Amino acid sequence: MKIFELNGLKSILEKSKNIIIVAHKNPDGDAVGSSLGLSLLLKEAFTDKNIQVVLPNKFPEFLEWLPKQEQILFFDQNNSEAKKSINNADLIFTLDFNSFGRTGEMAEELEQSKADFVMIDHHQQPDDYAKFTFSDTSIGSTCEMIYLTIQHLGYEKFLTKEIGECIYTGIMTDTGSFKFSSTSSQTHRIIADLIDLGVENSKIHQNTFDNNSLSRLQLMGIAMSNLKIIAEKHAAYITLSQEELDLNDFKKGDTEGFVNYALSLKGINLAVIFIENKSEGIIKISLRSIGDIDVNTLARKYFNGGGHQNAAGGRSELSMSETITKFEKILTDEF
Repeated sequence: MKIFELNGLKSILEKSKNIIIVAHKNPDGDAVGSSLGLSLLLKEAFTDKNIQVVLPNKFPEFLEWLPKQEQILFFDQNNSEAKKSINNADLIFTLDFNSFGRTGEMAEELEQSKADFVMIDHHQQPDDYAKFTFSDTSIGSTCEMIYLTIQHLGYEKFLTKEIGECIYTGIMTDTGSFKFSSTSSQTHRIIADLIDLGVENSKIHQNTFDNNSLSRLQLMGIAMSNLKIIAEKHAAYITLSQEELDLNDFKKGDTEGFVNYALSLKGINLAVIFIENKSEGIIKISLRSIGDIDVNTLARKYFNGGGHQNAAGGRSELSMSETITKFEKILTDEF
């Protein structure tokens, strides 16, 4: 599905005084990269406006090198200031999500806002809340869509190396370092433009992926030892209990990418990781697939989630053992 309804956005931008940029709860590289990239671009283009990124909560440590990330307000930590920014906004960009529910406790503030909304997102089944919408499920990352939006607005002259670093990071992380099928020739042309801006691609890869802590690598070892294969269904899954996380000094983002190791197994087309979160009383679920296996539908149907055809997330309020039993039954029924 493709929706491109940004005509008139430039005029609204020029008239707006207070502009807020928000992304989803538990922000990843694409959410943080698109939010920071757009905010830096708008600050270059409009020196007379108040432009603020507000995220529901903190992002993983491996993204803390991103430029100007210290300027972000976090709704859970800077609650009164974040609410004030949202309430005073004339224009709100919602990036990398298409339903207010994806922002957690911030959703109520967004629902009550009188501001105009701009949705830029690549997930399926968008809600109808935005005055301006750019929604395209065929594009691999919101950061790629931000670059296209910059081109549409005619703001390429405001691009800087720092903006390019943010956009590159989001494209890189959401395309699996450019290996997912959503990576297109357009993606590579944008990456070439960013490198021409001075973006050091190898440095970004190193900053993002090559700063592991010993505890993260040890947790990865436990995850791999817990990996189970259901060969007849071409599926594999990983479990991590709260106890295993605690014993290995778990920090937000430490399990990023673990599920892809299960998917890399020969003959496996569906991979899932189940991670216990006792504080929220849930099992967090990440699903990945190859080819025509639609994990977005699977996540929506069974695990109160969603995402993309080959990458989705969900949650279970059952115990770990009950969740695994449910998943194995789904494999029997669906495959």
